[in-house]
Amino acid sequence: MKPLDIAIAGLGPAGLAAALALARSGHRVRLFDQFDEPRPVGSGLMMQPAGLAVLDWLGLGEALRRLGAPIDRLFGREAHSGRIVLDVRYETLGNGRCGLAVHRAALFNVLFDKVKASGAAVETKVKIAAIDRMSGRRPVLVAGGGRRFGPFDLVIDALGSRSPLMDEAAAPAARRSLAYGALWTTLPWIAGAFDARVLEQRYERASVMIGVLPVGRRFSGDSAQTTFFWSLKAENHARWKAQGLGPWRDQVTRLWPETETLIAQIDDPDQMVLAAYGHHTLPLPFGDRVAFIGDSAHSTSPQLGQGANMALLDVRALCGALDQASDLDQALAFYARQRRFHIRLYQLMSSMFTPFYQSDSHVLPLFRDWLVAPASRVPLVARALARIVSGDIGLGRDV
Repeated sequence: MKPLDIAIAGLGPAGLAAALALARSGHRVRLFDQFDEPRPVGSGLMMQPAGLAVLDWLGLGEALRRLGAPIDRLFGREAHSGRIVLDVRYETLGNGRCGLAVHRAALFNVLFDKVKASGAAVETKVKIAAIDRMSGRRPVLVAGGGRRFGPFDLVIDALGSRSPLMDEAAAPAARRSLAYGALWTTLPWIAGAFDARVLEQRYERASVMIGVLPVGRRFSGDSAQTTFFWSLKAENHARWKAQGLGPWRDQVTRLWPETETLIAQIDDPDQMVLAAYGHHTLPLPFGDRVAFIGDSAHSTSPQLGQGANMALLDVRALCGALDQASDLDQALAFYARQRRFHIRLYQLMSSMFTPFYQSDSHVLPLFRDWLVAPASRVPLVARALARIVSGDIGLGRDV
């Protein structure tokens, strides 16, 4: 396919990875972002082997590995009994595979530095609001204040789960907000307090989940960081802030005494940022000269740790489709076929697993603790769980 004029809305991992890959393939790329200066949003995240393979394809894997924290195990206990209710070990996959926990700033910086060098143009202070087709089939992006950009051969929507462009999809998505979200913050890592290669969690039924994730460094020369998270209903956030940190600290240390030194570094409720979750999947992640990637195309809770990985897999599939197809319509249809099964499988599994760890149910956590957890120690089941977390179940050979 001849080089295209491509607009990418959103400078998250999906948008940046797409810009880099498409610019390298010879396409003319313009990125649009609403912030005054390009910057990451959020705390730490898990890169799984499937997503790391895409970063290796982009030539960025080693740079990110030098900053991130290798994760060998996902481990969780019931807070009162101490019973092990989560134990996923990457070693069951063989070949030295593991997860990689990274600060979003590290992932952003590694991607953005390469995007700047690729020749892709970056437009800041542009909040994309709509697509206008009045001038013909080629889409024009409309921003706040009525500013217009384009026309383009292709628009890629990487604006996330609240994108205003999703009505451009060939079929609408059913959106469902999830009651539970999480409070997140990044803190300096305390050496010796926790295992530096383990994502560790504690649970009280399914209504409380506490997590400690070592995420490595934000940039070369930085000190090691930790992401700390606390499960919370979005509707209870204002009440949580109003009660002050004292009662909350007491609750956390009662459930997980080892966190006392860590959370002592939190002295302002605003250090904890609320992430609200929702679930949607576009039946077709494209429209007329529009492609949707990452959370614009599909979003769910982060229980399986797949958000950034699914976005990167979308980028790999879309770029491959554009390279292989003879025209744009064919490429977009091929992209959708490549990603359909994998996306639906992981959306389904995430929907199934989430209530066991984030819900008001009293029955599901009992089922989790007394049946699912023991079964996970059976070798075949342990390997299956590790493969689910790694992100490679149901992944087509060409993605």
